[in-house]
Amino acid sequence: MGLDPIAFDIETSGLDDDSVITVAGFAHSIGVSLIINVDGRDADHAALVDGLDHHATGAVSLVIAGSERELLDAVSDVVTGQIDSDRHYLTAYNGETWQGGFDLPFCRTRFLNHDMEWPFQDLAYADMMEAIVDRFDTGDKRDLVGVYDQLIGSPTCDPFEDSGEAVDAYEAAEWLPLLKHNLADIQRTRELAQLADRFVPQSDFSMKNLQPPGR
Repeated sequence: MGLDPIAFDIETSGLDDDSVITVAGFAHSIGVSLIINVDGRDADHAALVDGLDHHATGAVSLVIAGSERELLDAVSDVVTGQIDSDRHYLTAYNGETWQGGFDLPFCRTRFLNHDMEWPFQDLAYADMMEAIVDRFDTGDKRDLVGVYDQLIGSPTCDPFEDSGEAVDAYEAAEWLPLLKHNLADIQRTRELAQLADRFVPQSDFSMKNLQPPGR
């Protein structure tokens, strides 16, 4: 494809109207950028980075945000400072598909609710659920973990059996397991993107531009 994938994934405090983003993560060619919303609670930055470092492919950048608004500011900083639309494309797994998706719609609502500028301007996006499930035989697997295990199967640092455990971890201020879960997901997604780049014809990628038409 000529563009390098940057994988994106979020964790949330739930699916209710008042739910917030708890973690946002990006995986790129030189490492990972993680942002955690601790909602005013304590977190040991050095200890968290140390706990993540040997699980990450490359360097770990960690931002501890005191609120969701601070997390969204940090997301914007990553997008403007680390993503080059001429060299990169954004990807997620079921982040935004033709029939829905989760991560980007949730993010749009949170940026809207905080009256903040949408940061993903003029950026190409390809969803890995569409690129992988439609182009590889994954049996009856469609979820990220199942598809990754079917096609790649490498061990990950994910401490959770179910994504719902991320909600419990956030409520209990168990920051390291929560971050390790997000780290595992963004690295899984990027590995699947690299696999798709090797085997899926460029014409079969459902690439879209995330810039709103009024821009």
